[in-house]
Amino acid sequence: MMLNLIKNVKRKVNSLVSSLVFTGVLLVLLGILILVNDLIFRILVAIFIFIVAYSFLFGAYRLWSIKKDIDKFFDK
Repeated sequence: MMLNLIKNVKRKVNSLVSSLVFTGVLLVLLGILILVNDLIFRILVAIFIFIVAYSFLFGAYRLWSIKKDIDKFFDK
């Protein structure tokens, strides 16, 4: 039972880490595009805001699901 909880938590944390790494790489690429071309600056700023919002929402969802798994484990 405890091993199953640990596997679920590890899987969800790994998913969260990979999502944050992907978001970080994407933001670095957007930063480079902002430096290169001032014409599309507003579009890239909007995309940046959406990406940051998505990463916060995804991180919150993953933490909530981990909390739910831990609560389910301790209720038994």
